[in-house]
Amino acid sequence: MESQKTNRQKLFSLLGDLPSDGSLIATTTIDEIDKGPYILEVFEMEPYENERIPAYFARPKIMNGKLPVVLFNHSHGGQYHVGKTELIQSSAYLQPISYAEQLTSMGYGVLCIDMLGFGERRGKAESEIFKELLWKGQVMWGRMIFDNIRSLDYLETREDVDTSRIATLGMSMGGLMAWWLAALDERVKVCIDIAAQVDAETLVANRGLDHHGFYSYVPGLLKYFRTSEIQSLIVPRHHLSAAGNHDRLTPSAGLEIIDEELSTAYAQAGFPERWKLVRYNCGHIETSGMRAKVCQFLQKNL
Repeated sequence: MESQKTNRQKLFSLLGDLPSDGSLIATTTIDEIDKGPYILEVFEMEPYENERIPAYFARPKIMNGKLPVVLFNHSHGGQYHVGKTELIQSSAYLQPISYAEQLTSMGYGVLCIDMLGFGERRGKAESEIFKELLWKGQVMWGRMIFDNIRSLDYLETREDVDTSRIATLGMSMGGLMAWWLAALDERVKVCIDIAAQVDAETLVANRGLDHHGFYSYVPGLLKYFRTSEIQSLIVPRHHLSAAGNHDRLTPSAGLEIIDEELSTAYAQAGFPERWKLVRYNCGHIETSGMRAKVCQFLQKNL
């Protein structure tokens, strides 16, 4: 769709100066660990000159052909030391079974990187990174998204990956990353976000900006895009969103706006069944019901 292409280009233009992506992605293997239910590859990607990104790739022990893959985006929670470790150890607000174990048991490969400022890439405060990049004409969220776009490039280099079957998934900051990445890169066929539906105008009206970190604020964004307009770039691909009615980070009134506008966009495209918002009477957590919906959605659509 031409309008989608134009809007996607405009959205990219708001993400600041981005690194060159013309080079091949170099990788360095650190370890390969038998985790019992699955194999964990520990490695570094070098998607740009002088930039190494620590990463995990979890894969089933038994593989029947090429793997469908889920790009798992870790959350924030102020836990800068965690990063990609959330994939294999879960967290206090996710279900206790890690997504590495959950997804590999379903036959998926799973990739997760340390986002900028987290895990093995920590050392500078988020606010410091944000300010430094802003001075340089760069946007922190743009850099974080572009790292994941390069992660998709990396998946295309693996002979064991079915690149026609790639999904992205995450909670909170990870969920925000999921729908931004899916909006900007059509290689993502299935998008799943948990506790990450933040209607920007509603957040401003509710004075909820300080519930969120600096990382996701893109200069000039609201001059051109509503939250639902960004996510409309995912249409007609499959998109599941799970949210809590009592989550202060995702105001309920904003959920209703997003659901109405995306329901309309998917219906107009002729695929109303491909968008689903499921709401639970909970706060900023993943419930067992949400986990079940996530697994069902993946099994059906990937």
